[in-house]
Amino acid sequence: MKLKNIILHFNTITKHRWLVFRLCVRAGIPWRGLVHDLSKYSPTEFWEGVKYYQGNRSPIFACVEDKGYSEARLHHHGRNKHHPQYWYDEYSRIKEPIIPYKYMAEMICDQIAASKTYKGKDWTKYSNLVYWLNTEEYVHLNPKLKDMIREILGRISNEGVNKVIKPKILKEAYYRHISEEKEYEHK
Repeated sequence: MKLKNIILHFNTITKHRWLVFRLCVRAGIPWRGLVHDLSKYSPTEFWEGVKYYQGNRSPIFACVEDKGYSEARLHHHGRNKHHPQYWYDEYSRIKEPIIPYKYMAEMICDQIAASKTYKGKDWTKYSNLVYWLNTEEYVHLNPKLKDMIREILGRISNEGVNKVIKPKILKEAYYRHISEEKEYEHK
């Protein structure tokens, strides 16, 4: 392992956590931002990240291409409630439950920060919506929550991050999408 990769990977995850923290403060959930992704510093996640570090995308993807799976991803998703994979249980009666608000807000902040971290200067207010629309069919997440994410990312595309990532906007969208009334509006 190269010392350069250790430093670069450490800087990348630390930059990402800092961006998430700033967004979580803006979203009204500072504690979630403070504890966000601490597992990335664990040996399981950190050393795989160093080994497959590329700088322009998550090392997890390179690991999966090489080995067929990522131990770091399994470790990470099993410990961090802001990931849909943490909540998905194919053997449960409710496979894709409603995730509590604070983790949904953190999930959105995480997506924005990850995109900004890896795209750098190429990031635009459209980046997250484009990525989401291309990948959402593969995400095991309650359809109501998918609708919420699509709405928030769409609003960011129109209005920008600073106008949308606010507690009032995020909470209103979350509770409107998870309400029982929504089910009846479309029938």
